[in-house]
Order: sequence, then structure tokens, then C-alpha cells
Amino acid sequence: MALPLTVRRAFEKALNPHDVLTDLVQCRAYECDGLTGYRVVPELVLLPRDAAQVAAAVRVCAEHRVPFVARGAGTGLSGGALPVADGVVISLARLKRILEVDPVDRRAVVEPGVTNLEITAAAAPHGLYYAPDPSSQQVCTIGGNVAENSGGAHCLKYGFTTNHVLEMEVVLADGSVVTLGTETGDQAGPDLRGVFLGSEGTLGITTKITVRLLRTPESVRTLLADFPSVGAAGDVVSDIVGAGIVPAAVEMMDTLAIEAAEEAVHAGYTVGVPAALIVELDGPEAECDAGFAQVKEICERHGCTRLHIAGSAEERAAIWRGRKAAFAAVGRISPDYFVQDGVVPRTRLAEVLGRIGDMGDEAGLRVANVFHAGDGNLHPLVLYSSAAGETERAEHLSGAIAELCVELGGSLSGEHGIGTDKACSMPKMFGEDDLATMARVRSAFDPHGLCNPGKVLPTPRLCGERPGRYKPHPLEEAGVIERL
Repeated sequence: MALPLTVRRAFEKALNPHDVLTDLVQCRAYECDGLTGYRVVPELVLLPRDAAQVAAAVRVCAEHRVPFVARGAGTGLSGGALPVADGVVISLARLKRILEVDPVDRRAVVEPGVTNLEITAAAAPHGLYYAPDPSSQQVCTIGGNVAENSGGAHCLKYGFTTNHVLEMEVVLADGSVVTLGTETGDQAGPDLRGVFLGSEGTLGITTKITVRLLRTPESVRTLLADFPSVGAAGDVVSDIVGAGIVPAAVEMMDTLAIEAAEEAVHAGYTVGVPAALIVELDGPEAECDAGFAQVKEICERHGCTRLHIAGSAEERAAIWRGRKAAFAAVGRISPDYFVQDGVVPRTRLAEVLGRIGDMGDEAGLRVANVFHAGDGNLHPLVLYSSAAGETERAEHLSGAIAELCVELGGSLSGEHGIGTDKACSMPKMFGEDDLATMARVRSAFDPHGLCNPGKVLPTPRLCGERPGRYKPHPLEEAGVIERL
């Protein structure tokens, strides 16, 4: 059902006609995020130029009960930015100013369309940087990171987005503008900043963020180690942490992920090896040297077959280029794939990877693994071919892997969020009372359910149907069955 012309005119008045996209072809560019298996074309796409226009657009949505979905760079992998067919997408791509870099108090104030890497580039002349390091940091934006509470390769030591965001300017569902948190990070009363951060766009839209900056480490040491089995690599991770060493990052890749990454960027990985670890330490030079010697000894003790230590900034960059290219590179060995995201205790890494392999064999599908081993945050990539009719099997396997993580004492998501993809799995992790409490909090911020509807919390319709406009079954079109 198309929005009335009066509503369209209201949006054009709140912004301007050129910033309201109505053409089907233009709107189709916003039909999905990085989870391309789910697609819905929005009624309109709004392109506000500043926070005031974001608030004005949301006020029109509130007045006319139009559902809206905030969108950043569209790099999310859980369907969190999936549009609503009879709603609007509010793109924050034009809000991309770095408003302030304060080297004395070590913080920066930015708009939501700024990328992680741009924050670090602006802080670098002051000997500072922004620690959260998602693999897509060159393109993912801070607004989306706030929505998903993104992590990344260096979250083992430095934490997630929530550990680095001090204050946020937020547009609520009625169009009002509030500030959550403080510029120092200290506040009295309920932590509404913490409630909002990671809420996946279901409580409002962030329009300005104050982030914490850290001193650039004095020393950084990086190694790439090959192992004869995933189990041996997993044991290394447990022993490193058990020794009291807190690396900046510990990443693991399996055979398929290594093959894809090496073919794509030629990072110097060993093709065919069962598992590889990237271990990075940073901090004071003496501390790094001592910890690095221990890490090397642990790797060798567990049968490391190759140990490559980055001897320069260029070699370190090459190692990370392979890891960060892995998701996209898998497209070279499979036409289609689902990227899953779950967490298990570190001590169960070998067990869960074995179970995932068995599940893939049973489904007749390959699974590549590349993940943040230091904190047990898995990223299994389920490879399939839609042309061969494997989509449903792959989708089922992907969901089963997420639920396996819960079974083994972990969680459904480490950083990609629940979104559309895992909403129906939420009861596997949370009881009825927990879900009801989440719904009440959501209603307190958004009583009419306009902010990113259909995400995170399970609903009967989404758990039984693929989202989007209704598509008749072929038997219905042939007149054999009727829709009730």
C-alpha cells in the first residue's frame, strides 16, 4: 500500500524534494544490507543532510504512523537494516563530519556517517587512535557500530563499541532529541547510554557520538602461525590467555578461509594448512617482548608447523589484509554464502568447530571459519549455490549453528546483532519473561513500534514467513490452493 501523497509532501517539506527518493530503481539500492538473502524495497528513501532534518523526518513518521529504518553504510550482516515495504529508510550517509578532536581529553565528536578509519586518521596526528576495529572499518560507519555494538579483531583487549562511546545525541521515535551519557562517560542514574547502544535501531537514531581515543601503542608485535589441526590452534588460544597474556588480537582461520583470502590478496598464508592463528600484542616495548616470547613458546609447544613474525609495518599490514579480506574473498570459492555470528567459551572452540563440520557434512554444504578466537566469537560462513537450490538448506544450517552456540554455553551474537536473521532464535537464549522485559523497554522508547520494526524480538509473522511483500505460491497461482 503506497504512502498517501500528503505524507510524501510532508517528507519533502521536512527535507527537500531532491532528498526524497521515490523512484523504484533508486529505492531498490536500499533493499538490503550485507545479508543479501533478505530483500524489501522501501516506499521512500530519505537523505537528510543534518541532525535537524533527521529529527524533522522522524516527526513526520510519528505524525503519520510511518515505520522507518535507519541505515548507515549497509555493511551489517544480520538484516538489521532491512527496510519495511510500506515504510521509509532514513539514510545517515550524508552526516559524515568530524566535529571535534580533543587531544587533551582524548575524545572525538563525530556524526554517524563517519567511518572508524576516518576517526583514527583524524586522531593520528595527535598520537591517538580509535580502538574498535571491525574488519570492515574502512567502510562501516560509527552510527552502525553504535547500533550493533560492533567489536572486531582487537576487542579481546580493548572491548567493544560500548567501551569507547561516552555520549550520544539521539532522535527518539517521536522526533524529540535527547543526549544519553556524558562527555566524560560518568553519569548518575540509569545507564540509558548502555541501553541504547546495541539496540539495533529499535529505540531511535543516533545523530552525534562522542568517542574515547587511546594513545597509539609504543610497540606492536604480530605473528602468523600454522597448525596441523583446529584443535591444536584452539589449545594455543586457551594457553595464551591462561598464561595471563592479554593479546590485542587472536584470530583463527581454517583451510577454506585461508584459501579464499590468499587467492584474493596474496597475504603470504599457507594454502592447505588446517588452521592458522594471527596473534598480535601491543603496549610498552618491554612488555610486548616478554609476552611475545611466551606466545612463540606456546605455539611451538602445540606443534606449530610454520611461525612467521612480521618484521615490518608492511608485513604486519599484509597479514591483516588477508584476515580482513576473508569475508569478501569467500565469494571467489562460492557464489553465495551466509555469514553467521555466535559466541562460545574459548575452551569449547575445538568442540564447536568439529560439530559445525559434522553439521555441514550432513547438510551437504561447506563451511569456512574465520573468527575472533580470543573471545570465542565465531564467524562461520555457510557456502551454497542458490542456482542449485541450496538456499533453504544453507539458511537452516546457518540458524542451527547460531543455536548450537547457545547450547554450548555461548550466545547468538557477538557483534553482528540479531536483526532479521536470528530473531526467531531468541527464545533459545531468553525466556518469556526476558523477552517481555525487552519488549517493555522497547515500548517505553517507541510506543507505536515505528523504529526498525520486525527486528531482534520474535513475532509470529516473521517467524513463519520471509519478510517483504506477499508472494503467492506457484500452486496458488495455478488455482490448486487458496490463501486463507
